[in-house]
Amino acid sequence: MKRTPMIMAAMFFVGCGFTMNVAMAQQSGLSRTDLVQEAISIKGHEAVQVRVDFKPGAVSDKHKHPGEEVAYVLEGTLEYTLEGRPPVTLKAGQSLFIPSGVAHVAKNVGDAKASELATYIVETGKALVQPVK
Repeated sequence: MKRTPMIMAAMFFVGCGFTMNVAMAQQSGLSRTDLVQEAISIKGHEAVQVRVDFKPGAVSDKHKHPGEEVAYVLEGTLEYTLEGRPPVTLKAGQSLFIPSGVAHVAKNVGDAKASELATYIVETGKALVQPVK
């Protein structure tokens, strides 16, 4: 079954264990597919992996995570703007490390769909996506 943003948001409240911010799941032009969520050997932390698909021109809200993220571009072209740094543009096959707590935005700057594989090492029980104003 294809996971639409509304189904994904409902899953977060019905016990799948992911603590992603619902507003992020419902953003126009973005869709997320949850792949892995497992406790790791570091007490109080877990590994989470999701696929994020961006329609052309789609941009995430400014947000941060309670741990590290490695973003790997699967297809298309994505621009990442990390707080305090100039934007960086990545194409399929390239990756980026995003330190814990660093606010950032991701945008599809190509003419076609873009996708990333996001892998997180985060604190257990905290919202995966934390909006930043």
